[in-house]
Parts: sequence; structure tokens; C-alpha cells
Amino acid sequence: MSEQVSLTVKQSQLLVQLQGDWSIHRTLVDHAPILQLLEDAAQVREIVVDGSALGRWDSALVSFLFQLSHIAQSKSLAVVHHALPDGVVRMLSLATAVPRARGADKKPGHWPLVDRVGVRVIWIFREFMRFVDFLGESLQASHRFLIRKAVYRRDDLMFFLQDAGPSSLGIVTLISVLIGMILAFVGAVQLEKFGASIYVANLVGLSMAREMAAMMTAIIMAGRTGAAYAAQLGSMQVNEEVDALKTMGVSPMEFLVVPRLMALVIMMPLLTVYSNLMGILGGGLVSISMLDLSWSIYFQQISQSVPLVHFSIGLVKSVIFGILVALSGCYMGMNSGRSATAVGAATTSAVVLGIVLIIVFDSLVTILTTVLDI
Repeated sequence: MSEQVSLTVKQSQLLVQLQGDWSIHRTLVDHAPILQLLEDAAQVREIVVDGSALGRWDSALVSFLFQLSHIAQSKSLAVVHHALPDGVVRMLSLATAVPRARGADKKPGHWPLVDRVGVRVIWIFREFMRFVDFLGESLQASHRFLIRKAVYRRDDLMFFLQDAGPSSLGIVTLISVLIGMILAFVGAVQLEKFGASIYVANLVGLSMAREMAAMMTAIIMAGRTGAAYAAQLGSMQVNEEVDALKTMGVSPMEFLVVPRLMALVIMMPLLTVYSNLMGILGGGLVSISMLDLSWSIYFQQISQSVPLVHFSIGLVKSVIFGILVALSGCYMGMNSGRSATAVGAATTSAVVLGIVLIIVFDSLVTILTTVLDI
């Protein structure tokens, strides 16, 4: 078989004599001769492993003996160890201490399409119910905040207001100005063909007031602030800080979620007003440079064609968007796993969930206002 192993059959025993040094870098023993010998010698009922001539050894010997024990088990044969080092015996006992789970080697079967759809639907329903429970707890904690009974730190609330408001002005300014310029440019190209260039102001003002300002600001906050909330709370889950708050009798919903929720609810309408202004200014830059309009004519046309009700609709949307973004980030963070990978997945899911909820809610409001002719 090899220089390290000699095989001898004596009546009902197979003697496996181990010889020399066993090194993982030099020793390579094939079990095929043992299997062949067991097939030929049907009278063998026991395998005796003799290590009296064994030299130095490492994990190569343990691996060989472990595989040999599996062969013996598959053929219902007993294994007897003779003169093996104590270290080898202990390692073999440790390796076989926990039996292999039934079906561990089986590859997962391919589920039928109906089963996979059913499992997915059940998972979505359970996640939805968990989100509803989280929403209910958030409402209770917010009520305690409004009646000044919630346990939180004012410094945390001021920090989140700063982070969600002034710290976001740069990216909100850039995106809003560019959106206004894009709307004005697209409208100018088409309306100029009909000699209706003045209506570019209507297009920019109405689009920013009802839709774009609130939606784009909410998407920005979902990718910036909502993701930050999920990462912060997920990291606190990893460090067991949330469990520590519960142990001290402090509600994590009041101490962690409510300040973040209130910060976005307060700042989102203000950011939307600012985004409206920046988008209208961006549209004005394109209108004045391409259509030879003046600032006075541009703003006069907007004031006449875009009543305050349209800005009001945008502000109402912004409040709801702020709630959705905050809930998405906090929900994913509070339900994050306790590993770096889980925190990353929670952050990604918070952004995706926030944007999906924003688009769905905006679509529902648009349909509702159209039906009601608002």
C-alpha cells in the first residue's frame, strides 16, 4: 500500500501496521487498498490499528485514522487501537464526539415553484406584521414624547436636527438646482417650438411644488440619513447597547428611535421649502439664459400659475416622507443581526425600503389628488 502502512489479514482481523514518520507535507496514503482488501476478505470482522512502530506524526495521521473509522463504520466493523500515542487517541475522540447530523451530506433539493412562492409570501407577510408592530410602538413612544414623558437626551435630539438639517443643505442644494435646470431645459426645448416659452415657469414651479422638491429631498435623506440611522442602531445591536438600555429599564424606542424620528419630521418640511426655492432658481437660470426671460417675468408667472395649495401638498408629503425614511432606517437598525455583514445588509435594506415606501406613497397621493381634483 505504502511505506507507512502494511496490511495483514489474520482470521477475522485486519491488522493495519503504522510505520515511520507521518507528515502532512510528505505523507499521502490511499484508502483504496483497504477497501479492496475488505471486499476480498469477507471474514474480516475487526480492524486492529497498531502504532508500535510509529515515529513522528501530525494531522496527516489523524486524518487517515478518521477516514479509516468511517470505512469501518460503513461496513459495520469494529476498530481497535493498539499502542497509539495518547494525543492521537484524544484527537480521534474529539473528532467523533459529535455525530454527523442526518442528511448533512445531502444537497438541498429543488423546491417547486409553488412552494418557493408560498415561502416568500409568508416571509413578506411576517415582515409586514413586524413593521406594523414597530410602527405602533413608534406611535406610542411619540405620544409620550409629545406629552413630555419620554426618556431621551435633548443633546441627541439637537444633534440629529443638525445632522438632518443644516448638514444636508449642500447635497439638497446641488440636486435641487440641477433638477430645476433639467425641468426648465426639457420644457424650453419643447415649448419654444410653439412660442410658449413663458410656460416654462409654470412647468418648473408646479413640478417642484407638488412632486420633485419633496420626493428628491426624501430620496436624498433616505440614502444619507436613513442609512446612517440603520448603521448606528445596527452597530448598537452588535455592541449590545440596546440590550443594556432594556436592562436599565429605558425604552429603546423612546431613547433611540423617537429623537431620530422627530428630527426628520421637523427638518423635512424646511428642507422641502428650501428645495423648492433652489429648484425654481435653477429653472430661472436656464429660462433667462435660453429664452431671454427676465427674473421679474419668471417669478410673476410662477406666482400666478402655482397657487399655495400646490406647495401645501408638497409640504404634507414631506412630513410623511420624513416619517417613512426615519421608520425605515430605525426599523432595519433595530432588527439588525449582530455582525458586520448584518449591519451592512440592514443599511442597504433601509435605503431600499425607504425609497420604495416614498414612491408608493407618492403614487397613492398623486392618484388621490387627481381624483379629488386638488
